[in-house]
Amino acid sequence: MIEFRLKYFKDLTPEELYEVLALRQKVFIVEQNCPYLDADGRDYHSLHLMGFSESGQLCAYTRLLPRGIAYEDYASIGRVVTAPEARGTGAGKQLMEESIRRLRELFGHCDIKIGAQRYLLRFYESFGFRSTGKEYLEDGIPHTEMVMY
Repeated sequence: MIEFRLKYFKDLTPEELYEVLALRQKVFIVEQNCPYLDADGRDYHSLHLMGFSESGQLCAYTRLLPRGIAYEDYASIGRVVTAPEARGTGAGKQLMEESIRRLRELFGHCDIKIGAQRYLLRFYESFGFRSTGKEYLEDGIPHTEMVMY
C-alpha cells in the first residue's frame, strides 16, 4: 500500500526534496541515459505528489502543474516516475490515479495535457488520455502530447 503526500514546493522538507530529486535523477538521467536540466523552474509552481512504500521509501512521484505553467490552456502531470524496485507492483497505476484525482480535486474538472514517452502511450490511454498526434523528441526520447478532457 502506498501512502501519498501532496505538498507545495515551499512545504517540502529538505529530506523530501532530496529524495524527489534523487529519484528523478536515478531514472530520468542515469537509467534513461539522458543528460538534461531537471531543475527547469517549474517545481516552484507545482504541487509534488510523493508515494511512499510501507518501509517509508519514496517509490513513486509526480508533479502537478496548474494551468499556464507547462501548457497555456491545460493543467498537467509531469515527471511521472516509479522507482525501479516498485515496478510491476501496480505503483505506477496507483500514482496516476492519485495524480488525476488530486489534480481535479485542486483545480476542478480541468482538461489535462501531458508529454508522454511514446512507449507509454497505452499506459496513459488506460486512464483516458488521448494522443493529439503531435510527436516530438525531448532530450533524445520520442514523446507524444496527450490530453484528457
